[in-house]
Amino acid sequence: MITLASGLSYFDLHFQQRPRIIATAVIHHSGGVALVDPGPSTTLSTLRATLAAAGISMADVTDILITHIHLDHAGATGTLVREHPGLRVFVHEKGAPHMANPEKLIASAARLYGDAMDRLWGDVLPVPAASMTILTGGERIAAGGRTFDVEYTPGHASHHVSFFDRDSGIALVGDTAGVKLTSDGFVLPPTPPPDVDLEAWRHSLARIERWRPGTLFLTHFGPSDFAGHLPALRDHIGLVGGLARTSLDRDGTDEDREAWFADEVRRELGRRTNNADTRAYELAGRFDLNWRGLARYWRKKTQRA
Repeated sequence: MITLASGLSYFDLHFQQRPRIIATAVIHHSGGVALVDPGPSTTLSTLRATLAAAGISMADVTDILITHIHLDHAGATGTLVREHPGLRVFVHEKGAPHMANPEKLIASAARLYGDAMDRLWGDVLPVPAASMTILTGGERIAAGGRTFDVEYTPGHASHHVSFFDRDSGIALVGDTAGVKLTSDGFVLPPTPPPDVDLEAWRHSLARIERWRPGTLFLTHFGPSDFAGHLPALRDHIGLVGGLARTSLDRDGTDEDREAWFADEVRRELGRRTNNADTRAYELAGRFDLNWRGLARYWRKKTQRA
């Protein structure tokens, strides 16, 4: 477990036995701990073992803060609540119904991941409504013995929120601040379907900037200095958005366009990272799925126009 600040730490869930793909943040307090984005059920053994090595049992966990309900962030939540019914789960109002009844969430993910669903994510169990504290954005909440500001930060997902701890200057931003797997790595926007919204994303980044955090904590992966991070992400949102838009004007099938986009992203990453890191980025956020989210976004814009 790695210290972020006094009372705040994080650890690696070693998703699919790979390092630096999914991180869970831990908020320590006198009455126990809170977790931010506990990950999928397939990494529960790592979560439990890492907490135990730090002298923490799951019975010590009081709160779970969910940035958004995608399975790599929140898939284990229902299992944890079933095992420990006293857990309190903070989640945005648009995500709460799908936590309570995950059938549509599972079906949507299955269309993307097919036969790999169980291997990647494992069980996705419902979270009772009584266990959830519903967020809309703009709140100040008490969790894990600390007070967090909450902002609604859609763009990657319509049910995304971010949390800011004023005392430490750390903003826990889920996927809104992108994927950055090494300290000097490329900041990649994850754009899977179904509800990528590039305009909303830019507004969300402005909300995070108004906090003036010293550190951004990314689920993929870990802390990043605030300075320079969001300008780089804005540039790269424009980059991948432009590539996807260009792909739609290319001849061929959608499979051809998707493959071209994925190759272009790999080429861009290859200029800045090694092959192993490029493969890790693709595990954290598949490039083919990123194309699908952006293609859906541009086509919806065209239809509205």
